[in-house]
Amino acid sequence: MDIIDRRPNPHGKNIENRRRVLTRARDAVQSAVRDAVANGRIRDHAQQNAVTVPADVLHEPSFHRVFEEGSRQFVLSGNKEFITGDRLHRPPGGGGQGSGEGEASDQGGGEDSYRFVLSREEFLDLFFDDLELPDLIKREIATVTQSSHARAGLSSEGSPSQLDLGRTMRHSVARRIGLKRPKPERLAEIEARIAALEDRKPLDEEAFDELSALREERQTFRTRMSRIAWVDPVDLRYRRFQPVPKPTTQAVMFCIMDVSGSMTEKMKELGKQFFLLLHVFLERRYEKLDIVFIRHAETAEEVDEETFFNDPRTGGTVVSTALEEMLKVQRARYPADKWNIYAAQASDGDNIASDTPKVTSLLSERILPLVQYFAYIEVAGSSAIIRNDTDLWRAYRGIAESHPQLAIRQVRDRREIFPVFRDLFARKPGAIAG
Repeated sequence: MDIIDRRPNPHGKNIENRRRVLTRARDAVQSAVRDAVANGRIRDHAQQNAVTVPADVLHEPSFHRVFEEGSRQFVLSGNKEFITGDRLHRPPGGGGQGSGEGEASDQGGGEDSYRFVLSREEFLDLFFDDLELPDLIKREIATVTQSSHARAGLSSEGSPSQLDLGRTMRHSVARRIGLKRPKPERLAEIEARIAALEDRKPLDEEAFDELSALREERQTFRTRMSRIAWVDPVDLRYRRFQPVPKPTTQAVMFCIMDVSGSMTEKMKELGKQFFLLLHVFLERRYEKLDIVFIRHAETAEEVDEETFFNDPRTGGTVVSTALEEMLKVQRARYPADKWNIYAAQASDGDNIASDTPKVTSLLSERILPLVQYFAYIEVAGSSAIIRNDTDLWRAYRGIAESHPQLAIRQVRDRREIFPVFRDLFARKPGAIAG
């Protein structure tokens, strides 16, 4: 099968050459993309992004002259000092093709790092290449059957607007050839000959016999042409479309973040980084996936994306309110028998002591039986040491030992967000994308 790529090349670029370079340098570019994200902000990557990779990644073997060996005799044009046969000392240094090592050379240009300018689509594709929602296909898989019309060949019946003229005429020609329908050109020749003979007077016997034969042939032609139509109803071909069911796996992700007073701005920024990364990832990978944002202090509420990331609200810490809000939203809009449910939570681990037993009960008895995956990250300031004995960490660690769908990680620096994120959502062997 031949494939012709008719996509227009961007100004000053060649799509095929660019694709080959990206393929060869994929690992290096992917590593550079992750470093760029680790050192910047996800929101900064809405447009084109430039990433730098070492020049040796793009090295290609090539033939070039070795100046340290061999002998050559030649006279350069414009030379006024030397003649053929003069012997010169070979200058020290390399062949001029190196990347900066060795002695000086008057020909070596060296090689710098190579910069790729990636579109937003390419940037996100490379960064999220090996990530996936875990266990998207569950035992009671819920699908929404959507129908879309797709071409399904041709039909001999249909709407005039769907008439395929080319296929219709092709069948018409084949039928006329098979039935030996006289050609109009041949009939026109016969009629012209008949008219010429009728104008000739008197007619001899040979001309009279020819005229009679031509008239009979003309009548036969006309009869066959009237019986064999130019376009017959059996020739008609219509483009046929039929509805094709497309089952779509449904999934919803609950994003829960602690914005209480114990969360410093640095901690909140870590949580925002994690959820912003998660948000971009989910939007990128899954078209049929809902995202619910829940913020909590001493009370919890569902908010939109802008409020979730930017609202300065703060207060006390009652984690159970967030879990109750999640269950409330889930009961109202996302029944467990029709939706795959996922949740991610970011917190500094603090909670009032009287609320922790309620959190443990809600999570282990009501939420984890519903969800496919629950990711919890515990954040701390950059100068703080993560404590392994926070209220939530102790409670969640005990639950995680008996519930494999609960994954818990700790983060104290922005650079750790991305390894943890990849660890939580790394594609497992045999995973099925939604």
